[in-house]
Amino acid sequence: MTDLQPSVLLNTGTRMPLLGLGTFRLQGQEDTYNAVDAALTAGYRAFDTAAVYRNEAHLGHALRCLLPKHGLSREDVFITSKLGPKDQGSKARDGCLRSLEQLGLGYIDLYLIHWPGTQGLPVGDKRNPENRTHSWTVLEEFYSEGKFRAIGVSNYTVDHMQELMKSCKVSPAVLQVEFHPKLVQKDLRALCKESGVCFQAYSSLGTGLLLSDHVVLDLAKKYGRTSAQVLLSSDKTKE
Repeated sequence: MTDLQPSVLLNTGTRMPLLGLGTFRLQGQEDTYNAVDAALTAGYRAFDTAAVYRNEAHLGHALRCLLPKHGLSREDVFITSKLGPKDQGSKARDGCLRSLEQLGLGYIDLYLIHWPGTQGLPVGDKRNPENRTHSWTVLEEFYSEGKFRAIGVSNYTVDHMQELMKSCKVSPAVLQVEFHPKLVQKDLRALCKESGVCFQAYSSLGTGLLLSDHVVLDLAKKYGRTSAQVLLSSDKTKE
């Protein structure tokens, strides 16, 4: 990536921008196009989607149209997508191929297992760890083939991470979980730091609820910043 946006070096040698646009609930080609256009104009170079968002194709189309308009190439943006719970286990290969096809960008910069569980299985079902292991093996294959530039997981607990670290051939580059001042994930952050895994936050604004928190508002007033800037700054200081 040639853009000067602040980034973090992953354990794969790939650089990932510190700030990205999440596309959850972004539906429709027109809305996706407009959102991506505005994001690129504002300097965003990372975009996060997932199979369960059902907008991978819309995001891919928007980027193919808009990158030339903004004088950018594929290598200038960082795309994250995720394997859905319904594809966990034996369907993982099909899920990975589907994401690549839907996005149509040649490769995916970061691909995550979205959730540790499998759709339709109880949390304690013994097939869940078996499916996680199988899915990770598939991600490792796509990584070795260059179709995924980095691989990781999302919404994993400490136990899930320890399980993965014991069995994996390729260490996860990223753990993406909900993180904000009301959910600081201390144990997970410590594990990631010890293991060389990048800790990545989502829902940094607390789904918007923290924007009106009195402590956040007081800090924003004190430092002459917006509530969103205060919350995002909190994320960056916890790297």
